[in-house]
Amino acid sequence: MKFSKNSNIIRSVLIVVSFIIVTAILWNTYVFFQKFKEEERTKMEIIVAAQKEMAENPLSPNQVKLPLKILDSNLNIAMIITNGEGKIAFTKNLDSIKEKDSVYLAKQLAIMKKNNKPIDASYVIENEKIVQTLYYKDSDLLTKLKYYPLALLLILLLFGTVIYLVFKSSKVAEQNKLWAGMAKETAHQIGTPLSSLLGWVEILRMDNVAESTVLEIEKDVNRLNTIADRFSKIGSIPNLEKINVSEETKRSFDYLKSRSSKQINFNFKTNDATISVLANKQLFSWVIENIIKNAIDAMQGKGKLDLEIKSDNLHVKIFITDSGKGIPKANFKKVFETGFTTKKRGWGLGLSLAKRIIEDYHNGKIYVKHSSKNKGTCIAVSLKKV
Repeated sequence: MKFSKNSNIIRSVLIVVSFIIVTAILWNTYVFFQKFKEEERTKMEIIVAAQKEMAENPLSPNQVKLPLKILDSNLNIAMIITNGEGKIAFTKNLDSIKEKDSVYLAKQLAIMKKNNKPIDASYVIENEKIVQTLYYKDSDLLTKLKYYPLALLLILLLFGTVIYLVFKSSKVAEQNKLWAGMAKETAHQIGTPLSSLLGWVEILRMDNVAESTVLEIEKDVNRLNTIADRFSKIGSIPNLEKINVSEETKRSFDYLKSRSSKQINFNFKTNDATISVLANKQLFSWVIENIIKNAIDAMQGKGKLDLEIKSDNLHVKIFITDSGKGIPKANFKKVFETGFTTKKRGWGLGLSLAKRIIEDYHNGKIYVKHSSKNKGTCIAVSLKKV
């Protein structure tokens, strides 16, 4: 208990620390982005100042070198200069082929107007003011930097998802190992009194107890032996053999029918009594019994239970339908999750175990075909024919 509490505290601390680190990285990235953006604007303002200096003041060849160097220093920031009428007068660092297209230039100008505030590039020559406006777009580096936080968040999300899946997988594996160990221990514990009961059955026969009574006791002893065999198979890969689905299903159906309330109307139907599949008899019958028991519980011992077997060229499907309270559509998948139950007394293992046996061991499918409130539920099991 103490170890679990400490683990939760450590986990909480790690989550908080990780959140602080991520927040700090994102904040620093934002600050760096803003600073870099300001530097680019300063660079464009210097270019405008250099251009104005060259236009307004005639310079000697030596003096003009610096302004020209400043103008030529812009190698990566796309820019457009418009005149007083808003027409494009000059462009730089745009696609040399596409910039001949007026539509392309109009789109680029719209992007620049959206990216940054324009810079007044007007100058005066011989007392005449030449109105010009410079527009520019964020450099490729700045654009990439803008999406860096998003990329970082996606990486962290991916990393977190991987950690969660690994942790969940490890936890599930640990739980599976625990359940398998408990199941095998249960089978072992049942084995001892079973041996004794078999001996008592023989003693009853020797004492001339009514054979019908002995047979019923023997059936239940054999039943306990089957249950022990089922539990012993949990956690191990079962041996699959060719079985007659109709025959094995009918056997489980009849066993529960004879031991259930007489107020339940049981109906069994199949369109083919010779359908075969690869399955483990004990585990397959366990699935059928679990579904039927759930159906009986849903009807509270009174109603109608139909079991129908249908087959096509590839699959055989078993439909078990009850007239119970039904399952909400939102719970169609949840009913197969370990621990999910609507009963006051129940561990939520029956359908979860059935799902594992059918899907993991027999490569089949089990699902809720349909269900309506207070009208009943149909559970379907699908297996490949052989």
